[in-house]
Amino acid sequence: QVQLVESGGGPVQAGGSLRLSCAASGRTSSWYSMGWFRQAPGTERLFVAAITWSGDNTRYADAVKGRFTISRDNAKNTVYLQMNSLKPEDTAVYYCAADPRNYIRTIMGEYDYWGQGTQVTVSS
Repeated sequence: QVQLVESGGGPVQAGGSLRLSCAASGRTSSWYSMGWFRQAPGTERLFVAAITWSGDNTRYADAVKGRFTISRDNAKNTVYLQMNSLKPEDTAVYYCAADPRNYIRTIMGEYDYWGQGTQVTVSS
């Protein structure tokens, strides 16, 4: 079992930046790939970014390419999502997820573990 806890969300003005963190605990010795998803009210949860355990492979949704950066510090069991040039349409609850098979995953159902989410609100 792996427990995931997101932090770093909050209100921000358009054009600003936030860094989300996702701390993992429990069975963290396995080689998990990690992903970030987001869900706006009344919509489905969508893929944002993913990273393999080594960090040498990443993938981003088109909507965030060039603005968001996913990274990880395995010594701290933490994955980050640096979000720059934020837009009002980035407003959502952001969730991190873990996949013990260490593949880049873009579909919700392919992740085994989920955090509770952190709210990001971007005002214009």
